[in-house]
Formats: sequence, C-alpha cells, structure tokens
Amino acid sequence: MIYCRYFLLLTLLVDICQAGDADARRRTAVVEVFGNAKNSVVNISSTQIAQVRSSLGFDSLFENLFDLPSRVHRYKRHSVGSGFVLHSAGYIVTNAHVVARTVECKVIFADKREYDAKIEAMDRRHDLAILKIELGAAVVEPIKLGVSSDLMVGETVIAIGNALGYQHTVTSGVVSALNRTIEAGDEFSFKGLIQTDASINPGNSGGPLLNVLGELIGINTAIRADAQNIGFAIPVDQLRRLVPQMLRVERRANIVTGLTVSDGRPCVVTQVVAESAAARARLQVGDRITRLAGQVIESGIDFQIAMVGQRGGEAVKVKVLRGVKTLSLRLIPVQRLRPDGGKLLAERFGIHAQAIDVKKSSQARMSGSVGLVVTRVDRGSPAARIGIRKHDVIVMIGRHPVSALDEAGRLLEQVQPGQMISISTRRVSGPFIEQHTRQIRAY
Repeated sequence: MIYCRYFLLLTLLVDICQAGDADARRRTAVVEVFGNAKNSVVNISSTQIAQVRSSLGFDSLFENLFDLPSRVHRYKRHSVGSGFVLHSAGYIVTNAHVVARTVECKVIFADKREYDAKIEAMDRRHDLAILKIELGAAVVEPIKLGVSSDLMVGETVIAIGNALGYQHTVTSGVVSALNRTIEAGDEFSFKGLIQTDASINPGNSGGPLLNVLGELIGINTAIRADAQNIGFAIPVDQLRRLVPQMLRVERRANIVTGLTVSDGRPCVVTQVVAESAAARARLQVGDRITRLAGQVIESGIDFQIAMVGQRGGEAVKVKVLRGVKTLSLRLIPVQRLRPDGGKLLAERFGIHAQAIDVKKSSQARMSGSVGLVVTRVDRGSPAARIGIRKHDVIVMIGRHPVSALDEAGRLLEQVQPGQMISISTRRVSGPFIEQHTRQIRAY
C-alpha cells in the first residue's frame, strides 16, 4: 500500500514537471515580449472632422469647365490608432496622422483604463506626436527604449497595436530592409524608415515595433496598400533626437539653463555655455546626470521631462556622476522676459487674436479652453492671403498646440521676415467644424 502511494506521488510529480517543461517550450520570445510590453501599449480613439465635396448632379467635366457649384458635406469621423507610454509622467507617443485634425482624443490601456489626452507636441514632417494624460495617483509603465543604429536585416521584430480596431493585436516578422524612403503626397517624404514584414494594418499606426529583448526599435507608421507584408516604422533613434525639440522645455517655461545633454542612455552633459546657469552650478561636459528634481534620470528623455514645470530663479537639485565621484549640485535657471504673442501675431502675419474663453470654446464645440480666437485680420496681410478669417480659432503653430498668447509669443519670437511656418485653425461652419493647416509667410 505504501509502495502504491509513493508510485502515485512520483507519477504526479513527473506529470507536473512535463507540463511545466511544455509551457516553457511554448513560451517563445514573442510571448515574453508581448507579456512584458502590453501594459505600455495603448489604443488611441480620436474624433476627427472630415469633409467631402459632392456635385449637384452635373457631370464633373462640366463642373470644372464652367465652375458650377458643388456641395461640401462635413461629418465627424471616429478613427483608431496605437501608441505607447514614453514616460511614467503620462507622456504618450503616437503618429501625427493618428491625432491630426482631432477634436477629441482618448487613450485606452490594456486593463481598460481610459483617459482624455491632450496633444503636447506634433511634428507632421516626421509623423510623430506626443500626448499627455493626467494620471492622478495611477501608475503607468514606460516602454523600454532600444536603439535602431545597430539593427540587422533579418532580425526578429514584434509589432503590437490596435489593428483594424482589434485591441492589443501582436504580430511578428523580420527587419526586411533599412533606410527606406516613402512619399506621403506632394508635401512630405519620410526617410530612413525600417521596412518590416510583420503584419501592420490600419490601426497599428503609432504602435511600437520591438526587438526580441522587448526594446522599442521603431514606431509603426505606414503600410503599402498595393502590397503584402510590407510595412514601415520610424527608427527609435529619430524619436530620441526629436523629443527635446518637440517638448522645447526651456522655450515653453521661458527659462535658460545653458545646458545640453545627450539624447540617449545614459544622460550625459554634452555642452555647458560659459557664464550660464549650468556653469554657475559647476556642471561640466562629461558629467552623467543621475537625478534631477528628485527624479531618477536614466536618459536624455528623462531629463527633458523632469525639466517640465521648472521655473526661473528656483533651485533644482541635480546629482551627477563625475568619474567615480557623486556630486550634489544646485541648478538655478534664469527667467527670460515673456515675448508679446499678440504683438508678434499682428506684426508677423496681420492676425489680431485673444485667448479663447470657456464660453467661446463651448460655442466652437471644443473640449476645454483650447486655442486663440481671431478677432481681426488686417487687409492684404499674409493671414488674409491664405484665407484666415475673423472668428477662426488658432489651435497650433508649427508643431505645437497653442492656447495662450504667451505660448504664441514663445513660438514666434524666432520667426524671421519671409520665413514660412504652418498654422492650424478650426472654423465653425453650421453644424460642422472645419480644420485647416496652412503655410503662412511672415512679413
């Protein structure tokens, strides 16, 4: 009887070991990467305003020849895309085309948590956008950033995204080629892209392309509609380079530090301007910044985000590693005078504007106080020539959203006569909202 019990116990242990071994064999790199990264990937739901011009029943040839009237139909369109957590402070990265022309944007996590998102910065030329969500006491997991400079053609990659609206879809493939260029209409061409055969579908845009270590190596951005198994991704090294330019922390806060740091990991000081705040803090080229304002700094992106909210004249505690020594320093940014945004808009473009209040925001059917309402356009001005009108709402200058004249001033103070910039506006037209992005040349 005792022998039988021992035999049954041994048999049970063997079965458990075999089951565990089978699970281990099934747990591929793709399974591991998805399990570790899924909480850092988000689905993005946006509401956009679209318009379609239709004829009044005439043949299109006659309409073109005789300039016959047509009817413009405007409607709200809901679209889906993907993104990922860049930083635990609530910064999300996606494609610019996912959130362009949006009147409402929501970020949804794998556990169904849902947040309203604000566009923090947008770069259409590189098809990147940074969103910000307010987390409160909630915690989010940033994705692990890799590098794209050492990618190998043929290495395995994993894509996660909201493919065709199916949330958190994972596909895998290989790097098919590097340094590809695709044309995006007459205005833009995207260069230096990663080509992959991992299945990428509408809705995957803005989602991560990962290596087998679970590191972000690209941001999925485009597919060829006329081909199979050909998709493209923006290399992560471009993201590292562009984040500081997109956030423009010093310009937004009207502060000057005289400090430049590396884009990647670790965060190393690359320049200290003589007699600047950084020089007075005794920072040196080659210092490795490990903490700033109480936050752990592991990369240049960490540094840029830790600087958000810092003010001129107030000391920021900085810890650096210099050789084998750890130093505690105090950086005191210098406050700059705020440029007059209203004056610059009028002088450069002939636009007279004021911050939109809650009532006007509601009338314009936009969530929150967003944008500058145009109160007058000078006759014959650059703004008049491109069709900007009284009551239009300016929502973006260049790649940055704008909601106050101070912000407009910071964005326009470096604009020179003859320089071209883009201005995005919204216009209420009956029950619909038109959104336009126009190129305007400064006086």
